[in-house]
Amino acid sequence: GQCKVESSTFTCSSIISACERSWKWEDALQLFRMMPQNRVDLDVVIFNAVISACETGGNWEGALWIFRECMQSWMEPSSVTFNAAISACERGSKWEKALQLLGRMIQ
Repeated sequence: GQCKVESSTFTCSSIISACERSWKWEDALQLFRMMPQNRVDLDVVIFNAVISACETGGNWEGALWIFRECMQSWMEPSSVTFNAAISACERGSKWEKALQLLGRMIQ
């Protein structure tokens, strides 16, 4: 027999978190991009995991791109979403962008 594993939001979130711990933000972004075509529902936990993976890998641009994707998907970003994006900007010495995010967060 053949074993088929269905992609789920929880599974993908776990894999993205593993990518973060392994400093493989590129793999996290690739998985994120593949999720819609694999019919995996995106939720705020997924967005947070990918932003955190980018932040850990020093990819502030990727983190902000994912943050914008979250906002455009009509998802309500959590404090974790904002904090991960702000932290990514801090790592990239982009304090102006971090301040913009902070202002958006407290609105």
